[in-house]
Amino acid sequence: MTSENQKLIKSAEVAALEVLLHNSKGPFLNLPRTAGWGYPEPYTRDLLISVLGIATTNNAELLQTVRNVLLMLAQNQSKKGHIPSLVHDKEGRGASDTTPLFLIAVGIFRKVTNEPLFLENSIKTALLWMEYQSPSDHYMVAQLPTSDWRDEQWVLGHGLFVNTLAYTYLKLFGKTKRAEKLRFEIERPIFNSNQAKNQGHEGLVIPHQSYYALWAYKVYSSERFDLLGNSMAILSGLASPSKAQEIIDWVETSCNSMQKNKELSVDLPPNFFPFIYRDDSDWRPRYADFNQPGDYHNGGIWPFVLGFYIAALVAVKQYDLAEKKLLELTKLITIGKYKELGFGFNEWYKSQNGKPMGQDWQTWSASNYLYAARCVAEKRTPFFDAIR
Repeated sequence: MTSENQKLIKSAEVAALEVLLHNSKGPFLNLPRTAGWGYPEPYTRDLLISVLGIATTNNAELLQTVRNVLLMLAQNQSKKGHIPSLVHDKEGRGASDTTPLFLIAVGIFRKVTNEPLFLENSIKTALLWMEYQSPSDHYMVAQLPTSDWRDEQWVLGHGLFVNTLAYTYLKLFGKTKRAEKLRFEIERPIFNSNQAKNQGHEGLVIPHQSYYALWAYKVYSSERFDLLGNSMAILSGLASPSKAQEIIDWVETSCNSMQKNKELSVDLPPNFFPFIYRDDSDWRPRYADFNQPGDYHNGGIWPFVLGFYIAALVAVKQYDLAEKKLLELTKLITIGKYKELGFGFNEWYKSQNGKPMGQDWQTWSASNYLYAARCVAEKRTPFFDAIR
């Protein structure tokens, strides 16, 4: 990497820290805000995902905000163990990913602060809650539509992202036997309506395909590619080293084709592809207003998701490719809606033209950039190396 590019990345790291400090206090009980101007609310999933990058900074002020968030979430946790969707609102429940993200965030925070029993009672209750999320009463977690981070896309039944989170927290908390049983279930094939239902429960493996399915439930599934879920499968070690490499090769080959077809304007993968088009069977009427091809959850480019992808590249020792993608991400996050900003750290960008479409100074965009930069610089994946 040239010295000029190294300076650009270092400038972006400084700017990312500035974003996190700016967003560390918002209008809701002094809790962090989700973005610098829009999204003043403390969205649980955004702030919990941001713990990953904050934990690598060792910044005392930011770590105190993490402590405050985790303590309030524990206070607002339901009696049965569910974590709310907004940190300050105990009645705002219904998300499938907030509880596993809480478990991961507390697991990481414990290691950083050397407090092995921090929020022990809340952890026990959250672990029990997650066990009850399996409709088969086994190990794979199920969810309702739009109950993970994709609020404009249906993920039915056993979603990949939520189950990779479950695998991750089980490994973090030393629940190795349960983690391996979950992995075994995930590694089963998806079904379709033409198959006889005599193979046990469905999994998330797509026959004759290198990556995991977006979701599966009984004879229904989506074989479209979920970058976040597959990156988490690699990073956590759920995917074997050979499968992890196959996933990455497939992503890079597919993105080269999308660039040639003018579906993708930058050398970075969208969060989801192939895109859903109006004539496809999984198109929803509401997508016309909120989820056009290449937009938002239907193939937008999300910096926070790319932070996980770059970390996944480091996990499989693809150091040169990880460095290349980090530089591409650095160039992308300079672009914001507000031209006066040196770095926009926007929420998401349109795949076909790379334009910023969300809110600038997004907390998880800045935090996961810091995590990705640390992974590339040190050729390791903090907190995941120990479980992979």
